[in-house]
Amino acid sequence: MAHPQMAIDIAEFTDLEAVAIDAHGALDRRNQASLFDRLDWYRLLLLQCPFAGTPLIVRARDEEGTVWLFMSRQGRRATALANWYSFETGTIDDGVVRPALVEALARHLRRRFTVVELAPIGSDRLATMIGPFRAAGWIVQTAETTVSWAVTIADADWNNYLKMRPSRLQSTLKRKQKSSQLSIRISNTFSEDEWRSYESVYESSWKSAEGSPDFLRTLARQEGEAGTLRLGLAFDEGTPVAAQFWLVENGTAMIHKLAHLEARRSASPGTILTAAMFRHAIEQDQVRRIDFGTGDDAYKADWMDRREALFRLTLFNPASIQGLLGAARESLSGARARIRRTP
Repeated sequence: MAHPQMAIDIAEFTDLEAVAIDAHGALDRRNQASLFDRLDWYRLLLLQCPFAGTPLIVRARDEEGTVWLFMSRQGRRATALANWYSFETGTIDDGVVRPALVEALARHLRRRFTVVELAPIGSDRLATMIGPFRAAGWIVQTAETTVSWAVTIADADWNNYLKMRPSRLQSTLKRKQKSSQLSIRISNTFSEDEWRSYESVYESSWKSAEGSPDFLRTLARQEGEAGTLRLGLAFDEGTPVAAQFWLVENGTAMIHKLAHLEARRSASPGTILTAAMFRHAIEQDQVRRIDFGTGDDAYKADWMDRREALFRLTLFNPASIQGLLGAARESLSGARARIRRTP
């Protein structure tokens, strides 16, 4: 006997507090392992970081599960509610991936938009989205937009980890640590004084100006209260010369920011502090994975063993002229790029 198909309810929200009421805690820390899948993350983004469009959160739900997509809309175009601080975006579920819900959400979006662009998305999440969006009638195009470096930690032994690193890193650490006069401090609670030290290093480093210092400060304070903050500072005779902002949770350490004073580069304060942070994460926090965030900086390969692509998912609505033209332009641009890469 065939069972009747369960009805799928679609809802739209422009206010995060309305999302919170509707989600009944499903988007809170206790139910979402990833920082980037939580309402608190989106609250911070909207509070501290400007977005050109209007927030739009679309939710699909049936008796077995729920899926959400957080976006910013401008007319008939939508983009992910994400920016340079986001490690990943895309559809969010309540623990069970349900293609039927993603497809229902995708069909709803086709009635509203001509183009939807979502980035950055990891390969695992991308795989759960491509099929349902194609089934809903979208023209789907993907492109690698950046990368993330990560390493899997086999056990809580720093020396075992270090043995797996390139010999040049091992020799540099041994030589620099032997002559170093630096003092290292790693805190898991938020302190205004320590945060000012972090900011002083960052502002005097080679890094470009921070996109939203208030965002990072608020995030650090929030995560300090939750116990996930790891703020590392290296001092030379009381002067902060290197700083790193990590978050550690659910067996994963995420490296959000790191900087050192260029004037002290010869002493390798950044490398020494990185080693101390890795050792603390491995031996004290006993993490199983360390994620170096987004970006393909060459030095990350010394510390990590896996380069993971992050993608942009662009969706074109074939029922609209704008969607068809956009898909054609994207295809032509991709073809030209492939020709340029061909030897």
